[in-house]
Amino acid sequence: MKSRSAPVSQIVGPLKSAAQRFAYSALVLLSVAIMIVGRADQALIERIRTQVNDVMAPVLEAMTQPVTAVSDTVAHFHALAELYRENERLRAENAALLQWQQVAHRLDNENAGLRSLLNYQPDGSTWFITARVIGTSGGAFSRNLLVNRGTLDSVAKGQAAAGGTGLIGRVTEVGERAARVLMITDLNSRIPVVVGGSDEHAILAGDNTDRPQLAYLGAHAKINVGDRVVTSGDGGVFPPGMPIGTVAAVEGGNIRVEPFADLSRVEYLRIVDFGLSGVLPPDAVPQPKAPKRPKGDAGKGEAGPTP
Repeated sequence: MKSRSAPVSQIVGPLKSAAQRFAYSALVLLSVAIMIVGRADQALIERIRTQVNDVMAPVLEAMTQPVTAVSDTVAHFHALAELYRENERLRAENAALLQWQQVAHRLDNENAGLRSLLNYQPDGSTWFITARVIGTSGGAFSRNLLVNRGTLDSVAKGQAAAGGTGLIGRVTEVGERAARVLMITDLNSRIPVVVGGSDEHAILAGDNTDRPQLAYLGAHAKINVGDRVVTSGDGGVFPPGMPIGTVAAVEGGNIRVEPFADLSRVEYLRIVDFGLSGVLPPDAVPQPKAPKRPKGDAGKGEAGPTP
Protein backbone atom coordinates (compact mmCIF):
# COMPACT_ATOMS: atom_id res chain seq x y z
CA MET A 1 0.00 0.00 0.00
CA LYS A 2 2.79 2.43 0.82
CA SER A 3 4.59 1.74 -2.49
CA ARG A 4 1.44 2.62 -4.53
CA SER A 5 0.47 5.87 -2.67
CA ALA A 6 3.89 7.48 -3.04
CA PRO A 7 3.70 8.02 -6.84
CA VAL A 8 0.22 9.62 -6.57
CA SER A 9 1.40 12.30 -4.15
CA GLN A 10 4.42 12.93 -6.28
CA ILE A 11 2.15 13.57 -9.30
CA VAL A 12 -0.55 15.69 -7.53
CA GLY A 13 1.94 18.07 -5.91
CA PRO A 14 3.53 19.39 -9.09
CA LEU A 15 0.16 19.63 -10.85
CA LYS A 16 -1.28 21.77 -8.03
CA SER A 17 1.74 24.07 -8.04
CA ALA A 18 1.55 24.42 -11.82
CA ALA A 19 -2.19 25.25 -11.67
CA GLN A 20 -1.56 28.02 -9.10
CA ARG A 21 1.19 29.52 -11.26
CA PHE A 22 -1.04 29.35 -14.33
CA ALA A 23 -4.00 31.00 -12.51
CA TYR A 24 -1.76 33.80 -11.26
CA SER A 25 -0.31 34.36 -14.74
CA ALA A 26 -3.80 34.25 -16.28
CA LEU A 27 -5.09 36.90 -13.86
CA VAL A 28 -2.14 39.14 -14.60
CA LEU A 29 -2.64 38.76 -18.35
CA LEU A 30 -6.40 39.36 -17.99
CA SER A 31 -5.77 42.55 -16.03
CA VAL A 32 -3.31 43.78 -18.66
CA ALA A 33 -5.76 42.93 -21.43
CA ILE A 34 -8.58 44.80 -19.68
CA MET A 35 -6.37 47.86 -19.26
CA ILE A 36 -5.39 47.76 -22.96
CA VAL A 37 -8.98 47.27 -24.10
CA GLY A 38 -10.14 50.02 -21.69
CA ARG A 39 -7.74 52.48 -23.30
CA ALA A 40 -8.67 51.34 -26.82
CA ASP A 41 -12.47 51.11 -26.37
CA GLN A 42 -13.82 52.88 -23.24
CA ALA A 43 -17.42 52.45 -24.37
CA LEU A 44 -17.04 48.66 -24.33
CA ILE A 45 -15.63 48.71 -20.83
CA GLU A 46 -18.45 50.97 -19.66
CA ARG A 47 -21.07 48.60 -21.15
CA ILE A 48 -19.41 45.62 -19.50
CA ARG A 49 -19.25 47.49 -16.17
CA THR A 50 -22.89 48.46 -16.47
CA GLN A 51 -23.96 44.89 -17.19
CA VAL A 52 -21.91 43.63 -14.27
CA ASN A 53 -23.55 46.24 -12.00
CA ASP A 54 -27.00 45.18 -13.23
CA VAL A 55 -26.20 41.55 -12.49
CA MET A 56 -24.67 42.27 -9.06
CA ALA A 57 -27.26 44.84 -7.90
CA PRO A 58 -29.91 42.27 -6.81
CA VAL A 59 -27.22 40.20 -5.13
CA LEU A 60 -25.84 43.19 -3.24
CA GLU A 61 -29.34 44.33 -2.29
CA ALA A 62 -30.18 40.87 -0.98
CA MET A 63 -26.94 40.90 1.00
CA THR A 64 -27.55 44.37 2.50
CA GLN A 65 -31.07 43.58 3.72
CA PRO A 66 -29.96 41.30 6.59
CA VAL A 67 -27.27 43.80 7.53
CA THR A 68 -29.85 46.61 7.58
CA ALA A 69 -32.25 44.46 9.61
CA VAL A 70 -29.52 43.68 12.14
CA SER A 71 -28.56 47.36 12.37
CA ASP A 72 -32.20 48.37 12.90
CA THR A 73 -32.60 45.70 15.58
CA VAL A 74 -29.48 46.86 17.41
CA ALA A 75 -30.65 50.49 17.20
CA HIS A 76 -34.07 49.42 18.53
CA PHE A 77 -32.48 47.69 21.53
CA HIS A 78 -30.33 50.75 22.19
CA ALA A 79 -33.46 52.92 22.09
CA LEU A 80 -35.23 50.56 24.52
CA ALA A 81 -32.28 50.66 26.92
CA GLU A 82 -32.20 54.47 26.76
CA LEU A 83 -35.97 54.60 27.31
CA TYR A 84 -35.62 52.32 30.36
CA ARG A 85 -32.90 54.54 31.84
CA GLU A 86 -35.02 57.63 31.19
CA ASN A 87 -38.03 55.95 32.82
CA GLU A 88 -35.99 55.08 35.92
CA ARG A 89 -34.71 58.66 36.14
CA LEU A 90 -38.25 60.06 35.83
CA ARG A 91 -39.48 57.68 38.52
CA ALA A 92 -36.77 58.84 40.90
CA GLU A 93 -37.57 62.48 40.15
CA ASN A 94 -41.29 61.82 40.65
CA ALA A 95 -40.65 60.19 44.03
CA ALA A 96 -38.50 63.15 45.10
CA LEU A 97 -41.16 65.62 43.93
CA LEU A 98 -43.85 63.74 45.89
CA GLN A 99 -41.73 63.98 49.03
CA TRP A 100 -41.22 67.70 48.51
CA GLN A 101 -44.94 68.09 47.89
CA GLN A 102 -45.72 66.47 51.23
CA VAL A 103 -43.18 68.71 52.94
CA ALA A 104 -44.70 71.76 51.23
CA HIS A 105 -48.23 70.80 52.36
CA ARG A 106 -47.03 70.28 55.92
CA LEU A 107 -45.21 73.61 55.97
CA ASP A 108 -48.22 75.34 54.46
CA ASN A 109 -50.47 73.95 57.21
CA GLU A 110 -47.96 75.00 59.86
CA ASN A 111 -47.71 78.49 58.39
CA ALA A 112 -51.49 78.81 58.30
CA GLY A 113 -51.72 77.79 61.96
CA LEU A 114 -48.97 80.17 63.00
CA ARG A 115 -50.49 83.04 61.02
CA SER A 116 -53.81 82.48 62.76
CA LEU A 117 -52.05 82.54 66.15
CA LEU A 118 -50.33 85.81 65.27
CA ASN A 119 -53.73 87.38 64.67
CA TYR A 120 -55.01 86.20 68.05
CA GLN A 121 -54.33 88.60 70.94
CA PRO A 122 -55.93 87.33 74.19
CA ASP A 123 -57.52 90.21 76.07
CA GLY A 124 -56.72 90.49 79.77
CA SER A 125 -53.95 87.88 79.66
CA THR A 126 -50.93 88.31 81.89
CA TRP A 127 -48.79 85.85 79.93
CA PHE A 128 -48.97 83.46 76.99
CA ILE A 129 -46.68 81.12 75.08
CA THR A 130 -46.99 79.24 71.80
CA ALA A 131 -46.83 75.43 71.96
CA ARG A 132 -46.71 72.72 69.33
CA VAL A 133 -48.90 69.62 69.52
CA ILE A 134 -46.68 66.53 69.72
CA GLY A 135 -49.33 63.90 70.45
CA THR A 136 -53.05 63.28 70.69
CA SER A 137 -55.31 60.92 72.56
CA GLY A 138 -58.31 61.42 70.36
CA GLY A 139 -60.64 58.45 70.38
CA ALA A 140 -63.92 57.13 71.65
CA PHE A 141 -63.11 57.85 75.31
CA SER A 142 -60.88 60.93 75.40
CA ARG A 143 -60.16 64.14 73.55
CA ASN A 144 -56.88 65.68 74.68
CA LEU A 145 -53.60 66.97 73.28
CA LEU A 146 -49.97 66.66 74.36
CA VAL A 147 -47.90 69.82 73.79
CA ASN A 148 -44.16 70.50 74.03
CA ARG A 149 -44.30 73.01 76.90
CA GLY A 150 -44.08 72.36 80.62
CA THR A 151 -43.13 73.84 83.97
CA LEU A 152 -39.74 74.86 82.55
CA ASP A 153 -41.72 77.20 80.29
CA SER A 154 -43.95 78.41 83.20
CA VAL A 155 -46.94 76.32 82.08
CA ALA A 156 -49.32 75.39 84.92
CA LYS A 157 -52.63 73.60 85.46
CA GLY A 158 -55.78 75.54 84.72
CA GLN A 159 -54.31 77.76 82.03
CA ALA A 160 -56.37 78.20 78.88
CA ALA A 161 -55.39 76.72 75.51
CA ALA A 162 -56.58 78.75 72.52
CA GLY A 163 -56.12 78.74 68.78
CA GLY A 164 -56.25 81.59 66.34
CA THR A 165 -60.05 81.57 66.27
CA GLY A 166 -61.25 80.38 69.65
CA LEU A 167 -60.90 78.32 72.81
CA ILE A 168 -59.49 74.82 72.48
CA GLY A 169 -59.40 73.66 76.11
CA ARG A 170 -57.40 73.96 79.32
CA VAL A 171 -54.20 72.50 80.77
CA THR A 172 -54.87 69.56 83.10
CA GLU A 173 -51.48 67.84 83.48
CA VAL A 174 -48.03 69.43 83.48
CA GLY A 175 -44.54 67.97 83.38
CA GLU A 176 -41.23 69.73 83.04
CA ARG A 177 -41.19 69.63 79.24
CA ALA A 178 -44.72 68.61 78.25
CA ALA A 179 -48.30 69.27 79.22
CA ARG A 180 -51.69 67.75 78.48
CA VAL A 181 -54.60 69.88 77.28
CA LEU A 182 -58.19 68.76 77.88
CA MET A 183 -60.21 69.77 74.80
CA ILE A 184 -63.67 71.33 75.03
CA THR A 185 -65.09 68.27 73.26
CA ASP A 186 -63.83 65.80 75.90
CA LEU A 187 -66.40 64.01 78.04
CA ASN A 188 -64.89 65.54 81.19
CA SER A 189 -64.97 69.13 79.92
CA ARG A 190 -67.50 71.53 81.49
CA ILE A 191 -67.27 75.26 80.67
CA PRO A 192 -69.65 78.03 81.83
CA VAL A 193 -70.76 79.95 78.73
CA VAL A 194 -73.11 82.66 77.55
CA VAL A 195 -75.14 82.34 74.37
CA GLY A 196 -75.02 85.64 72.49
CA GLY A 197 -78.20 87.47 71.60
CA SER A 198 -80.24 86.05 74.44
CA ASP A 199 -77.51 86.27 77.12
CA GLU A 200 -78.57 82.87 78.33
CA HIS A 201 -76.12 81.22 80.72
CA ALA A 202 -75.39 77.52 80.22
CA ILE A 203 -72.73 74.86 80.55
CA LEU A 204 -70.85 73.69 77.45
CA ALA A 205 -70.51 69.95 78.01
CA GLY A 206 -68.27 67.77 75.88
CA ASP A 207 -69.37 64.25 75.00
CA ASN A 208 -66.43 63.06 72.86
CA THR A 209 -68.11 64.22 69.65
CA ASP A 210 -66.99 67.01 67.35
CA ARG A 211 -69.83 69.25 68.57
CA PRO A 212 -70.26 69.72 72.33
CA GLN A 213 -73.74 70.44 73.65
CA LEU A 214 -75.31 73.12 75.80
CA ALA A 215 -76.69 71.94 79.14
CA TYR A 216 -78.55 73.53 82.07
CA LEU A 217 -80.31 76.15 80.00
CA GLY A 218 -83.28 78.00 81.42
CA ALA A 219 -86.71 76.63 80.77
CA HIS A 220 -87.68 79.60 78.60
CA ALA A 221 -84.34 80.09 76.85
CA LYS A 222 -84.61 81.03 73.20
CA ILE A 223 -81.63 79.67 71.31
CA ASN A 224 -81.27 80.02 67.55
CA VAL A 225 -78.88 78.50 65.06
CA GLY A 226 -75.97 80.86 64.50
CA ASP A 227 -75.96 82.36 68.02
CA ARG A 228 -72.45 83.05 69.24
CA VAL A 229 -71.19 81.14 72.28
CA VAL A 230 -68.51 82.68 74.54
CA THR A 231 -67.18 82.02 78.03
CA SER A 232 -69.17 83.59 80.84
CA GLY A 233 -66.36 83.91 83.39
CA ASP A 234 -68.37 82.08 86.07
CA GLY A 235 -66.22 80.03 88.42
CA GLY A 236 -63.10 82.03 87.65
CA VAL A 237 -61.63 79.37 85.33
CA PHE A 238 -61.82 81.42 82.13
CA PRO A 239 -62.30 85.16 81.66
CA PRO A 240 -65.61 86.30 80.18
CA GLY A 241 -65.92 86.78 76.44
CA MET A 242 -63.50 84.16 75.08
CA PRO A 243 -64.96 82.95 71.76
CA ILE A 244 -65.86 79.25 71.58
CA GLY A 245 -68.20 78.72 68.64
CA THR A 246 -71.71 79.11 67.28
CA VAL A 247 -74.93 77.16 67.75
CA ALA A 248 -75.04 74.64 64.91
CA ALA A 249 -78.20 72.63 65.65
CA VAL A 250 -81.25 73.01 67.84
CA GLU A 251 -83.24 69.79 68.00
CA GLY A 252 -85.64 69.80 70.91
CA GLY A 253 -83.58 69.88 74.08
CA ASN A 254 -80.36 68.92 72.31
CA ILE A 255 -78.37 71.99 71.29
CA ARG A 256 -75.04 71.47 69.55
CA VAL A 257 -72.19 74.00 69.22
CA GLU A 258 -69.75 74.14 66.33
CA PRO A 259 -66.34 75.29 67.70
CA PHE A 260 -64.54 78.11 65.93
CA ALA A 261 -61.25 76.19 66.12
CA ASP A 262 -60.80 73.13 63.93
CA LEU A 263 -60.12 70.69 66.77
CA SER A 264 -59.37 67.81 64.41
CA ARG A 265 -56.31 69.56 62.94
CA VAL A 266 -54.64 71.42 65.80
CA GLU A 267 -50.88 71.70 65.27
CA TYR A 268 -50.08 74.86 67.23
CA LEU A 269 -51.87 76.59 70.08
CA ARG A 270 -51.32 79.28 72.69
CA ILE A 271 -51.27 78.53 76.38
CA VAL A 272 -52.65 81.63 78.07
CA ASP A 273 -52.60 82.62 81.72
CA PHE A 274 -55.22 85.14 82.80
CA GLY A 275 -54.17 85.21 86.45
CA LEU A 276 -57.31 83.30 87.51
CA SER A 277 -57.16 80.37 89.91
CA GLY A 278 -60.90 79.71 89.85
CA VAL A 279 -62.01 76.52 91.52
CA LEU A 280 -58.44 75.18 91.61
CA PRO A 281 -56.28 75.36 94.75
CA PRO A 282 -54.24 78.57 95.06
CA ASP A 283 -50.97 76.74 94.48
CA ALA A 284 -52.28 74.97 91.33
CA VAL A 285 -51.82 78.03 89.12
CA PRO A 286 -48.52 79.74 90.04
CA GLN A 287 -47.70 83.09 88.58
CA PRO A 288 -45.61 82.47 85.44
CA LYS A 289 -42.05 83.69 85.45
CA ALA A 290 -40.63 85.72 82.65
CA PRO A 291 -38.19 83.76 80.47
CA LYS A 292 -34.52 84.52 81.12
CA ARG A 293 -32.99 86.63 78.39
CA PRO A 294 -29.33 87.36 77.72
CA LYS A 295 -28.07 90.83 78.39
CA GLY A 296 -28.75 93.19 75.56
CA ASP A 297 -31.83 91.24 74.33
CA ALA A 298 -34.40 93.17 76.32
CA GLY A 299 -37.75 93.34 74.61
CA LYS A 300 -37.15 90.15 72.60
CA GLY A 301 -38.98 86.90 73.17
CA GLU A 302 -42.36 85.47 72.48
CA ALA A 303 -44.24 86.47 75.59
CA GLY A 304 -43.77 87.77 79.07
CA PRO A 305 -45.69 89.21 81.98
CA THR A 306 -47.45 92.44 81.31
CA PRO A 307 -46.59 95.32 83.66
